[in-house]
Amino acid sequence: MSADPATEVFVTHRNLLFTVAYEMLGSAADAEDVLQETWLRWAGVDLDTVRDQRAYLVRITTRQSLDRLRTLGRRKESYIGPWLPEPLLTTPDIADDVELAENVSMAMLLVLETLAPTERAVFVLREVFDLPYDEIADAVDKTPAAVRQIAHRARAHVAARRPRGTVSAAETRDVLAAFQRAVETGDMQGLLDMLAPDVVLLGDGGGIKQALPRPVTGADKVGRLLGALWGRTTALSLQAAQVNGYPALVIRLDGELDTVMAVRTDDGLITGLYAVRNPEKLSRMQAETALRR
Repeated sequence: MSADPATEVFVTHRNLLFTVAYEMLGSAADAEDVLQETWLRWAGVDLDTVRDQRAYLVRITTRQSLDRLRTLGRRKESYIGPWLPEPLLTTPDIADDVELAENVSMAMLLVLETLAPTERAVFVLREVFDLPYDEIADAVDKTPAAVRQIAHRARAHVAARRPRGTVSAAETRDVLAAFQRAVETGDMQGLLDMLAPDVVLLGDGGGIKQALPRPVTGADKVGRLLGALWGRTTALSLQAAQVNGYPALVIRLDGELDTVMAVRTDDGLITGLYAVRNPEKLSRMQAETALRR
C-alpha cells in the first residue's frame, strides 16, 4: 500500500529539512522536534494550493527552527560551562561533499552560534543550500532586499570567524589516527607535537558530567591536561567514527559511551578539540552506535 501524497513529499525532502533544522539549532534532538512540528502543519495543507512543495516545507521548517532557536538562546544563557553542538553521526557521502561537511562541522556550527537567529537562517539557506532570495524572504518573513542585506552581513561575520581554509576528511583522518596512537601508547611528546601552538580544547558536560568549566588554550596546557585525564585509567577505549562530516573519536569508559571528541586541523596540526560529554547530547549517538556494534 503506497503512502499518501503528503507523506511521500515529506519523506522525499526529509533529509533536507533535517539538515536545515540541525544547522540552525546545533541539536539533532531539537531538529527532530522541529520536523515533527513541520509534519503536523504539512499534513493539514491542501496540496493543490501549494505551487512549490519543497519551498513550502523549507518555509515551515525555518519558521519552526527560528521559534525554537530563540527559546534555546534563553536556555543557553544559564547553561553550565561551554556549550557545544550535539554530535551527529554522518555518512561517508557527507564527507565527500567538502562544502557540506565544512558547514556541519563542530567548528562551523560554533561560528553560526555567534549569529542572530534571522542571520543564521538566512546564512544557512543561502550559503549552504543556495536558495533564491525570494524563497528565503518568504521563509523568514522579510523582503528580498532585506534578505540580501542580512546575507551580506552574515557572510562577512562568518568569514571573519570561520576556521582557516578547508580541510579534507582524509587529512583529518590521518591526524586523528596519529592522535589516537599517541593517546593509546602514552606518547606524551608525540601528542604535544600534533597540537598547534594556539590549540583550543572545549568540553561540554552540561552540568551533568564533569567537564572543563572554560576553554583551555595552548599546546602545553592542552597536552598535559589530556595526558593527566587519560593516563589515570586503562578502561578507556577509542574508536574512530564519522561525526559532523569529519572523522572523530568515540571514547568509551568501561564499555559505555563517555565522550565524543571532534577535532579541527590546519596544516597537519590540531587547532581545535571539542569534547562532548553531556549525556543528553550523546543519547542519540549511543543508540545509533549500539545498533552498529
